[in-house]
Amino acid sequence: SVTDFTGAELVFSEPVNSIVALSPHIVENIYAVGASARLLGVVEYSNYPPEATELPIVASFEKTNIERIVELNPDLIMAWESGNSHSAINRLKELGFQVYMDRPDSLGDVAKSIRDIGALTGLSDNADAVASNYESALEQFSKANQDTAQVSVFYQVWNSPLQTISGNHIISASIELCGGTNIYADEFSVAPIINIESVVERDPQVIIASGMGDDRPQWLDDWARWPNLRAVQGNNLFAVNPDYIQRHTTRLLLGIEAICQRLDEVRKKND
Repeated sequence: SVTDFTGAELVFSEPVNSIVALSPHIVENIYAVGASARLLGVVEYSNYPPEATELPIVASFEKTNIERIVELNPDLIMAWESGNSHSAINRLKELGFQVYMDRPDSLGDVAKSIRDIGALTGLSDNADAVASNYESALEQFSKANQDTAQVSVFYQVWNSPLQTISGNHIISASIELCGGTNIYADEFSVAPIINIESVVERDPQVIIASGMGDDRPQWLDDWARWPNLRAVQGNNLFAVNPDYIQRHTTRLLLGIEAICQRLDEVRKKND
């Protein structure tokens, strides 16, 4: 049996053979464990690894195609607690489907998600190896940055509306792991909408942005209009691929590595 992030216990007499995954990060973690052959359907934007794009799409951010999922009749549906429609998930449960609710709010939770997939699919050895390597890498980042000088960071999710993340977000934990301080860690909302004046007032040493893909978002350079900002004066305007830092997978390590490298560059400038 496996207990999901909502405390619900899922019991199967044998390994799960067919899965519908309703978040790109869940799809990616299923591939990481080696259970991709069990995937019957996925959600829109499930684009990693590339072969995941060939799988049938049964849901988008706006809509879950319940009829299609009923046709596929999976042993298990894996859903994202904060990213899927609760009414659709409740309907699937009413129809008798077993639903695992994923909610990896912390860096450590990613390892639990991976191990749970392993337990459900009978691939616990694979999953434990993936999760343990991930945890070991997090520990190395932590040790490498425990005595470094703190660098204040504004993480920009989007430009219009101007959006950031609070201290309760996995990105904030990634920044902290690199010896950074999220200037909006004290916000109540997980992804608050803010205004330019408050950014200017908090005056971060670094601004990190994620756009829609690998390319640096053009709007990141709009900060040049505020030349008194320390981040602008130091030319510390950096971009990180959102798939590396916003998806709850082992690729978070790539995002953390990129952030740590950037913050190290800033420290060297300040020495």
